[in-house]
Amino acid sequence: MTNDIVSSAADDENRAVLREMVEQGDDLSIPREMDFSILFPTEGAALEFAIHLLRNDLKVSFSAYEENEELPWEVRVHPFMLPTVENISGFETLLADGAEPLGGSNDGWGCESQG
Repeated sequence: MTNDIVSSAADDENRAVLREMVEQGDDLSIPREMDFSILFPTEGAALEFAIHLLRNDLKVSFSAYEENEELPWEVRVHPFMLPTVENISGFETLLADGAEPLGGSNDGWGCESQG
């Protein structure tokens, strides 16, 4: 698959989630703290990525992740942003680009409803 096809699929998925959020009464014009999850195969890889994010002034949390035997370490990054397809997909791409060399994989995003 090319990057454009992958991006398009991620955009479509993010667009569907945002549409559902609006249908449930969320006001997407309100910026909020988002939660992006990235899973890693080793504690060392997860810590290296978390430190990289911290050095870039991002809020980060780190923990073991028992739901995935192959990727048992989770880094969550919590940027403050407006929830748009462009912002979410763009941030996911940046995370994937940094995590991939360490064996990391994006595992979704979420946020608190506003409005």
